[in-house]
Amino acid sequence: MHFLDDSLFPENQEKLVITAAPYAPEWEPGDFPEDIPVTMDEHVQAAVDCYNAGATVLHIHVRELDGKGSKRLSKFNELLGRLREAVPEMILQVGGSISFAPEREGSDAKWLSDDTRHMLAELDPKPDQVTIAINTNQMNIVELMFPDDITGTSFERPAVWEAYRDMVVPATPSWVDEHLRRLQANGIQPHFQLATIAQLETVERLIRRGAYTGPLNLTWVAIGGGFDGPNPYNMMEFIRRVPDGASLTLESIMRNVLPINTMALAMGLHTRCGNEDNLWAKKGEKVTTARSVEQLVRIAGELGRAVAGGRCGSLPRPCGTGR
Repeated sequence: MHFLDDSLFPENQEKLVITAAPYAPEWEPGDFPEDIPVTMDEHVQAAVDCYNAGATVLHIHVRELDGKGSKRLSKFNELLGRLREAVPEMILQVGGSISFAPEREGSDAKWLSDDTRHMLAELDPKPDQVTIAINTNQMNIVELMFPDDITGTSFERPAVWEAYRDMVVPATPSWVDEHLRRLQANGIQPHFQLATIAQLETVERLIRRGAYTGPLNLTWVAIGGGFDGPNPYNMMEFIRRVPDGASLTLESIMRNVLPINTMALAMGLHTRCGNEDNLWAKKGEKVTTARSVEQLVRIAGELGRAVAGGRCGSLPRPCGTGR
């Protein structure tokens, strides 16, 4: 991406797209019962709250009534149908892991099988986007969690901590090719969740050989543990390497989320927040997903940058415009 003399002026930037991730797939409901939905009605209300707060994109996972992450695509179909009625203007983005939560104490945290994840292309009603990983990669989400981040949560249990410490994202070249083919054939946009520049280079090669033809929706996922960490030098090099015309969102973990999002706001990029990424407003004080969205809307207002979605504006669905 290129930055010119006037690129930081808000009138020359895209409207801000805020992605809300309110379904907390790695956490247990008791970790933050005020904000982690369990029933289908609660899932829908979480979406409505995020939309009203100013979010454009909804990142979706589903939970069973026993509080565990759902691995049933029928539950995703049910929620998507409800969301199309409740928040028709939101861009619905399904998390490509489906659910990585351990099924029982002591089980592995793992993504579902290749064939099962391919079935996301058959969801009905179909989502606007499905996130896609590139290149099999370590996803140790606890590497950047500090003791204060997990106090009073399920992650204090050693079995939970170890399960997520050893989690791996499976995304072989043959799986990626087939997944892209199925998503595109069914009119669903892939949204690339990228851990490193090496993965960005693989996406560029997919484009050059015609396996993917755009639009190019990317998220830089700075969560450490096999992914880039939330270091500004990592961030700026990744931004520099992203092609002009791409739509780039920045994502991080725990109390790194707000600083990373604030930098994204200032640079004309896009943001993601929610209890999937972070539970904390400040040290020892939890924050709901909707409040996190409201915070980003307020900061955007201070900068003079227009917000694309929710009650704050409008963006044609699905998103795919670049800077």
